[in-house]
Amino acid sequence: MKKAAVILIILITVVFSFKDAGSSAVIIKGKASWYSQNDPGILLTTANMERFDDSELTCAIWDLPFNTILKVTNLENNKSVIVRVNDRGPARRLNRAIDLTKQAFSKIADLEKGLTEVSIEIM
Repeated sequence: MKKAAVILIILITVVFSFKDAGSSAVIIKGKASWYSQNDPGILLTTANMERFDDSELTCAIWDLPFNTILKVTNLENNKSVIVRVNDRGPARRLNRAIDLTKQAFSKIADLEKGLTEVSIEIM
């Protein structure tokens, strides 16, 4: 019985781990913010120990593995950007879904706006 349960768990994991190459799924809708190396408290390295570079198309999100590729779409103007997860954040108390680098955010919204409603898809 234990062997059957283990096999079932493995099968479920495999089925949910692999997706069709051409498909993507919205996993989160929420607020996106941006962060920069000039912000107070920003470290020289990201959570995965890369050098932080706000001119790269990367992001911080809590619940996805490092190096996951995401498509972030601004729900107000339908502009999107492809980013790679290399950091953790934003602070959960801020009620935001994702932090984009300054460069990534500028591709989908005006930096002066600071926050925008987005959908996030795993590519």
